[in-house]
Amino acid sequence: METQTIVPWEVDELVDDFFIPEYIENLGIEVLQYYSFSVQSMQVITTKPDKGGAIWKLETNEGPKSLKLLHRRPTRSLFSLGAQEYLVDVQGARVPAIVPTKDGTNYVEAGDKLWFVAEWIEPLQPVSKDLDGAKHLCLALGEFHRLSKGYIPPKQAEIASRLHKWPKNYEKTIAKMDWFRNISKAYDEMPASVPLLNVIDKFEEQARTSLERLNQSCYLDLVQQGNQYWGLVHQDYGWSNGQMGADGMWIIDLDGVAFDLPIRDLRKLISGTMADLYRWDAKWVREMILAYHEANPITSQLYEILMIDLSLPNEFYKNIKEVVYEPELFLNDQTTQLIQTIVETDQTKWPVLNEIQHDWEGME
Repeated sequence: METQTIVPWEVDELVDDFFIPEYIENLGIEVLQYYSFSVQSMQVITTKPDKGGAIWKLETNEGPKSLKLLHRRPTRSLFSLGAQEYLVDVQGARVPAIVPTKDGTNYVEAGDKLWFVAEWIEPLQPVSKDLDGAKHLCLALGEFHRLSKGYIPPKQAEIASRLHKWPKNYEKTIAKMDWFRNISKAYDEMPASVPLLNVIDKFEEQARTSLERLNQSCYLDLVQQGNQYWGLVHQDYGWSNGQMGADGMWIIDLDGVAFDLPIRDLRKLISGTMADLYRWDAKWVREMILAYHEANPITSQLYEILMIDLSLPNEFYKNIKEVVYEPELFLNDQTTQLIQTIVETDQTKWPVLNEIQHDWEGME
């Protein structure tokens, strides 16, 4: 099909969150001609205007479905589509099944992007925002990781693997601290500049210590086992992408999956959950790790890597990195408050990590 290349679009206060440019809507309608079901209605559910992606809910004569416009490069999207197919068709995971086109392929290419249709799972609802809900999420995550082992991507897909990138990732965190420091000095009249300068040294020191620990750990031995051995991480897993269905937990939105050590997803879930609590809680962390372990056993070596990854100043880095783009907008009073919250939460992290550090010794 002859089509205009899909590009990210501008969103402003005059446009609602579900705005999608007309040419993309039209492309979506063309894409649906490649399927054997007939569509009664299309409703925009999510948009990613800054990247050029979207999801629609379809009501069809064969039940509800989702239409997804994947914003990544087509070769990268092939990797995640292959993973979704492997998880459902080979492993029987609770992941939405891809609906094939009339000629049996699992996607349509249009606008230099890949589009696909999947089953819409109903009913689905988020788990409760308490320890019980967190344990459900962790158990489902462990199951997802276990079932993703052995995935071999399609020949024409690019291999998305973060397995060997951890040291570089840590080094980048350390390097960005210096950027934050220089920006704070350059914009020293802004409200958040001094509060930011006051805490950078401490967080930079944490990141340096984490990198030293990683370099002295069994990390290099673990990654030698390779992509298929470890399987996939979701990369964006949380309370919205792991939801409870009639027959158990479902995992959705797999377009960012990549090969990696599985506990990277668990680390993100734990540090994000503690940030939501505004304090670290040893009982929560222990029970989340145990729930995960029940579905995908954690060795003492993997536990060591999890502890190191939790020691990195993840929440500080995640929240402050925006300063690089628009310092004069970012360094405001709100950011001063944010920095204070991050520092206070971080102070509760270290007693918890010290308490649970040796929980797993001798566990295999």
